[in-house]
Amino acid sequence: MCTVVVRWSAGQPPKLLALRDELTTRDFDDPGRWWPEFPDVVGGRDRAAGGTWCATHVGTGATALVVNRPQKREADPGAPSRGVLPLLAAEHGADWPAHVECGGMASFALLLATPRGVTTWDFDGEVVTSAEHPEGTSMLTSGGPEDRKADVHLKAFEQAGCPDGWRRLVQEGPPRDDPAALVVRHERDGLVFATIFGELIEARPGSLRLEYSREPWERQPWRALTVAGSGAPGAPVD
Repeated sequence: MCTVVVRWSAGQPPKLLALRDELTTRDFDDPGRWWPEFPDVVGGRDRAAGGTWCATHVGTGATALVVNRPQKREADPGAPSRGVLPLLAAEHGADWPAHVECGGMASFALLLATPRGVTTWDFDGEVVTSAEHPEGTSMLTSGGPEDRKADVHLKAFEQAGCPDGWRRLVQEGPPRDDPAALVVRHERDGLVFATIFGELIEARPGSLRLEYSREPWERQPWRALTVAGSGAPGAPVD
């Protein structure tokens, strides 16, 4: 389960909020240039599978994010991890499907935001469908009960400024066991599934600004990160 808020208008760089929900025991690295094959891509790295939930190509200003979808929860043996999708979309843009075989993957929704527009691709386990999004503010979730998040929160995001107003909305309360909450915490069978990362993104060609936190609901400053141009994989980017 994850939540993405995106605001885009012609002539302006897109602004995004990404909240990652995951098992609290799943290790990950903060945003950096972690992938030698994608030297101009910055994102947080999932240590289990090596991919990411959110990636930005600094040179083009393209940001891609993936969320799980409920139709097919388990991938077939040997199928690619969904964590490769943001890397491919950030690197190749709308041509990403030519670089991966989706058949066998678990279902997903992939969002690509560039200075030219916002596109989503939805894979239900069998077919990939795409949609272009109009100017304005929109929200993407993992579907099912989480779709209530838009009913509860989207209007507030439409009216709030970014980044400060969006950050304050995330910090309105502690994590809750409620799929409509922005920040969540669910305990099941001894496992804790919760919001483990939040980031605010503004990217334009040649420049990326990130703010991020591993406890985004806390009323504390988020870490700020500014990236320009290319650099060595894994190199510090602040």
